[in-house]
Amino acid sequence: MSDEQRGPLAGFRVLELGNMIAAPFAGRLFAEFGAEVIKVERPKVGDELRRWRLFRGENSLFWYLQARNKKSITLDLRKPEGQEIALKLLSHVDVVLENFRPGTLEKWNLGYEAMKRVNSDIILVRISGYGQDGPYKDRPGFASVAEAMGGLRTLTGYPDRPPTRMGVSLGDSLAGMFGAIGALMALLHRERQRQNEQSTTGQGNGQIIDVALYESVFAVLDSTLPEYDGYGIVRQRTGNTLPGITPSNIYPCRENKWAAIGGNADAIFKRLMHAIGHPELADDRRFVDNAARSQHQEFLDTTIAEWTAQRTLDEVITAMVEASVPAGPIYDASDIVKDPQFQAREMLEEHSVEIEPGKPEPIRFPGIVPRLSKTPGATQWLGPQLGAQNAEIYESLLKLSPEQLESLQQAGVI
Repeated sequence: MSDEQRGPLAGFRVLELGNMIAAPFAGRLFAEFGAEVIKVERPKVGDELRRWRLFRGENSLFWYLQARNKKSITLDLRKPEGQEIALKLLSHVDVVLENFRPGTLEKWNLGYEAMKRVNSDIILVRISGYGQDGPYKDRPGFASVAEAMGGLRTLTGYPDRPPTRMGVSLGDSLAGMFGAIGALMALLHRERQRQNEQSTTGQGNGQIIDVALYESVFAVLDSTLPEYDGYGIVRQRTGNTLPGITPSNIYPCRENKWAAIGGNADAIFKRLMHAIGHPELADDRRFVDNAARSQHQEFLDTTIAEWTAQRTLDEVITAMVEASVPAGPIYDASDIVKDPQFQAREMLEEHSVEIEPGKPEPIRFPGIVPRLSKTPGATQWLGPQLGAQNAEIYESLLKLSPEQLESLQQAGVI
């Protein structure tokens, strides 16, 4: 199989030291597109994600998704022998991913300076709650806290109710994505330096990618900060609408279904009004542009809702599509698996999973994003069993003997 068939990152090797979601999400992106990702897990325990949202069996379905295409080895980084092995692995990898609290790797004698002494071209992605410096760097940080401090929670929910959260760990996924992007940019820089032979510092072409959870959330908050400085506006919770964007909301349909409709562009608004039987509103000067419409948001939302409430979700979506108005149904997982668009775009991958030992079941997982026309990513296998690649990595890569492996296992190092 050529590198092109294996993915655009084939030939790169990643050492994943992280746990749970943020750094492993970055590792998942590398693995999906062909990089060899060696995931380090604690002996006998493994990544905590193996037990998150576990309803049956020994490994959660979240784990099978997050760790697809990765190789699992066990290694206790708290033990000197484990640290020595980790440093030996460093000479064979391009990128290291970690999401421990700042200073943890240094405490284990595995900080960036120690890594550079082994591999001066190493790229270290460090994901933490608040980053590697600043007054909060030593605070523990989870995605839920980052979403709050980063400004997302105050915008999520209704103005007369407490702030709420998304139903997924968005802060972790965003940080993992920024970590992967940063690592890819660093790899591109390193490869260009190698090609041009411009590395003159004597320090190699490696670098640190410092990703903070709260900053990853903050980075996707649109113009909330400049609006505060420029207009004195502190954006607040507005339920299913966005301030100054009208009409854009969710609207009730028959059978207790909901449709999201966006008619906030001027030309689209006119088409929407014609579609719901109100052509007179399309040319009403009160609604000439978005700023004007936003002064009459409640009226317009009520008008649209009166029309949608008399129709089924399918009827509403059909009418909107015919009028070229952006609209879509509000889906849960049971709706997603039946939708032809998800199927046509290969976003529903079916794999056989032994949730209960010896009882394989067909389980659907999300497809690979993004889609590359020439070197697409692929699911080669789902998350492996704990330590499944110990022999492969330790014997083939580090050339340890079976006797050495047995001794390390007895000592609880692997």
